[in-house]
Amino acid sequence: MVLANTEANGEELVGDAHLLPASTVGQKTGETIKSYLLSDRNPTATIFFEGTKLGVEPAPVVAAFSSRGPNSITPEILKPDVIAPGVNILAGWTATDSRRTEFNIISGTSMSCPHVSGLAALLKGAHPEWSPAAIRSALMTTAYVTYKNGRKLQDVATGNDSTPFDHGAGHVDPVAALNPGLVYDLTAEDYLGFLCALNYTDTQIKSVARKNYTCDPRKRYSVTDLNYPSFAINGGGNLVIKYTRTVTNVGPAGTYKVSVTPNQTPGVKITVEPETLSFSQAVLKRSYTVTFTASSLPISTNRFARLEWSDGKHVVGSPIAVSWT
Repeated sequence: MVLANTEANGEELVGDAHLLPASTVGQKTGETIKSYLLSDRNPTATIFFEGTKLGVEPAPVVAAFSSRGPNSITPEILKPDVIAPGVNILAGWTATDSRRTEFNIISGTSMSCPHVSGLAALLKGAHPEWSPAAIRSALMTTAYVTYKNGRKLQDVATGNDSTPFDHGAGHVDPVAALNPGLVYDLTAEDYLGFLCALNYTDTQIKSVARKNYTCDPRKRYSVTDLNYPSFAINGGGNLVIKYTRTVTNVGPAGTYKVSVTPNQTPGVKITVEPETLSFSQAVLKRSYTVTFTASSLPISTNRFARLEWSDGKHVVGSPIAVSWT
């Protein structure tokens, strides 16, 4: 049996267990086989094992089944956060009867989630004082978005370069995450303010926070105030939007300089104030403001960029997505 992918899965090959001898091929190969079957009166085929292949490139790639942005619930928060190994993973398998094996090749979020969870536990063990938000920040700001040859991470569903709506901040890098330099931290109060910005009622907030909490009617809440390690800008027509972020130094004293790439994003001007952040042993937190000035573009247009702070050793990266909705 030959199983050919549809357009939804493209050229991605996922290992599945079959009762019949089977081989899976990508969409393009499948179309070639179908054309051959329809054009030859006596089509024949042979399936044989070519052995294990190592060093297959490009790798990693964004899986065809991977969840994509933009965030449909709160578009001001860029999703996904990161990507991690989740295709053709050897994993434990529930043995419900004697015909089942103890292991299987599994793909999906159910595989990438334990990878990231394990990395979070690793970071917590190395830095027990870090909050969950600091751990997430370390994983996001140190994730990589290019291969060693400088080419951007590929999206196997399209065969094109992936975007922050596909890979988020990038592919996790556990070694770099142990020493991120700076982190974007959050407290429980920050999340409560976020719920207020979403117009949650006192009863709804209590169901989440497990305590009584009332939003301050004198305060102006905004979802953009959440100290997240990424930027998502949404709107129509001409836009002038400012985001303020606070970074916490978890490394040695030093001075970080900002850069935005590409520095000329069509239709969008991005400025950062200040352009340098200095940290001494006594000063652990600094804030900065990013101003996005965008001209009017057609609805559903997206522009992407990347903001990085670097002290020459650490690179603290944040993805940027600007969408006209």
